[in-house]
Amino acid sequence: MTGVSRDFVTVVSGLPRSGTSLAMQLVAAGGIPPLTDHHRAPDDDNPRGYFEFEAVKQLRSDRSWFADARGRSVKIIHMLLTELPDDVPCRVLFMRRDIGEVVRSQRVMLERSGKPGGALTPERLGAVYAGQLAGVARWLAGRPAFRVLDVPYAGLVADPAPLIAGIDAFLGGGLDTDAMAGAVDPSLYRNRAGS
Repeated sequence: MTGVSRDFVTVVSGLPRSGTSLAMQLVAAGGIPPLTDHHRAPDDDNPRGYFEFEAVKQLRSDRSWFADARGRSVKIIHMLLTELPDDVPCRVLFMRRDIGEVVRSQRVMLERSGKPGGALTPERLGAVYAGQLAGVARWLAGRPAFRVLDVPYAGLVADPAPLIAGIDAFLGGGLDTDAMAGAVDPSLYRNRAGS
């Protein structure tokens, strides 16, 4: 990575199971260090790791660490974006994945871990997620300090080069786009629509 100054926090967000861990891998490979504590170990559902940071879960009560994340990337689930402070510039990579695939992937992950699923039917959960996404999009649109780039998960896996070029430009340029492309593993795209 060249000496590009990034006086903003790179936020990777989206629904659970929407490709946020992949996006974190790409950004890290490109040269932006991730803010992670490695508390959650890799497993069969995310063999390359989750790239999570435990303090994110406490954003509602403690945002003190966030301003110090400038120049780094951090993964934040979609519903916690509204807890971010308005005065810290952010570039948000928002992962977009077919909601049916998201719901199916969650179900498989819960079954594999032996955890019970939620009480909602897949159709109802999909509708809830769609409503949440719309609400978050409205919130982000009203925040001048936030810039957002939607990244389609299926497109990123199928043809990464053009989307990686767009991510590089969005994040100020100078990223190692070859290393980013090398981080994409199509074999990890499971639970596809229609499968």
